[in-house]
Amino acid sequence: MVTKSRLKLIKSLSRKKNRNDHQLFLVEGYKSIQELSQTSLKCQQILVAEGHHALDSFSPDIVSKKDMAGISTLKTPPGYLAVFEMPVKKEIKTDGLILALDDVKDPGNLGTIIRLCDWFHISQILCSLETVDVFNPKCVQASMASLGRVQVDYVDLEKHLVDSSLTVFPTAMQGTSIYDIDLPASGIIVMGNESAGISPEIISLGTQISIPQYGTQRDTESLNVAMATAVILGEWKRSTEM
Repeated sequence: MVTKSRLKLIKSLSRKKNRNDHQLFLVEGYKSIQELSQTSLKCQQILVAEGHHALDSFSPDIVSKKDMAGISTLKTPPGYLAVFEMPVKKEIKTDGLILALDDVKDPGNLGTIIRLCDWFHISQILCSLETVDVFNPKCVQASMASLGRVQVDYVDLEKHLVDSSLTVFPTAMQGTSIYDIDLPASGIIVMGNESAGISPEIISLGTQISIPQYGTQRDTESLNVAMATAVILGEWKRSTEM
């Protein structure tokens, strides 16, 4: 039986402060729980709403649909919720290809970017201190199991980039086309805020790159940051590894 105090704690994990205090975060959905459990992240507890079949090879706690609705962060609870422990902090990687995010606010974008890094085998993401929390439920939902395979660290981004020995590549509309530049195997690609882009302080630290816009009529102001990340990482890997 899951006690009321435990349900209260789980419900509190929807807030960043409580997640940090307890070093716990929530995962919802059958597939997300199953896949994330196969990574190095430690699952502390799984709850399944009555009427749903149990997760394969797990021993979940069964709760009422009312209790599940009370602790779920989703408007329509999927009936499966797990409590995971946050990963132990590791040393930040300083070589290879690294992705940096300057003030990305949307948790769905961050989650999608984590999946993209997993797909393109980029194991380190650096986030500015203003970037949305990686354990935000919407970010966890969007990142799926990739959250357990990609290391995400929050740093004073400007200072970290200044101190790094790697070449910095901020993305900007006025930058050199990624198709017209020799892309190195190692470096730090910087993606910016959804509306404001990269801060002037950071954009001045390296070689600016861009995705060229084709056609004579150019009504689209910019690409979604996750979409832009997909294009840049795809071209970068094609150019340096094929």
